[in-house]
Amino acid sequence: MRVTKMHGLGNDYIFLAPAEELDWPQVSREVSDRHFGVGSDGLILALPSEQADLRMRIFNADGSEAEMCGNGIRCLARFAVEEALVDPSRDRLAIETLAGVLTIDLVREGGTVTAARVDMGRPSFDPATLPANVEGPGPVVDLPVTVGGVDLHLTLASIGNPHAIHYIDTDPGEFPLERIGPLVEHHELFPRRTNFQVVQILDEGHAKHRVWERGSGITMASGTSASAVAAASRMRGFTGGRLVDSLPGGDLFLEWDGEGSVFMTGPATRVFDGEWHREIARGA
Repeated sequence: MRVTKMHGLGNDYIFLAPAEELDWPQVSREVSDRHFGVGSDGLILALPSEQADLRMRIFNADGSEAEMCGNGIRCLARFAVEEALVDPSRDRLAIETLAGVLTIDLVREGGTVTAARVDMGRPSFDPATLPANVEGPGPVVDLPVTVGGVDLHLTLASIGNPHAIHYIDTDPGEFPLERIGPLVEHHELFPRRTNFQVVQILDEGHAKHRVWERGSGITMASGTSASAVAAASRMRGFTGGRLVDSLPGGDLFLEWDGEGSVFMTGPATRVFDGEWHREIARGA
């Protein structure tokens, strides 16, 4: 099976343009394994679409299917151009996702796509859209929850997929995300699980955060998480309309006017192409 590995700020995925239908949850679990497979945060498929230039399906490392991936969709746009799945001269693509059809503007250097600006859509603070087992239409801010002996104060947001954000005054690197992340992901508040962010606001234009991604665990970056953080932080009055969000893998640049879409800009890096032998991957 020919595979391409790409990443956005270290948030890495295996990309395929499949000609046949397979058990994609199982393929994702196998290919994502960092010891027995290629190693990634998940699997992304480039598929035909009847309403956009192409359709994205994303499977997390545990095989669950996600609605959207901000870092992944930037890489998918580059993959589509370089594999001639779309007209390679195009500067703007429309990609169908489970979160809707999103528009991506490509950034080129020397003719090579190196980054992209994505219209991530309008954020929602209504808990019903996450969904979350919280009464009322929202927004939900400073929701007290004790998990694993740690007192959290969650702000809930959706950017096509669910996010629970906890603001702290200290460096997110000091927070026990490895232990608390999975407990929040599977908390009874979230019937479809959730992504979990720990965020430090440095100033009105700069935030720092780490993320536990639903179905993948700790990742180096997350575009949807950064978009949710930008929207929630402005909604709460912590930041303005432009935000640099520093993640372990690097910086993403977010824009939100407080009403319309969140726009996210970041890199898309192609790492390698190769052949993956599934029967070898599991010792069959």
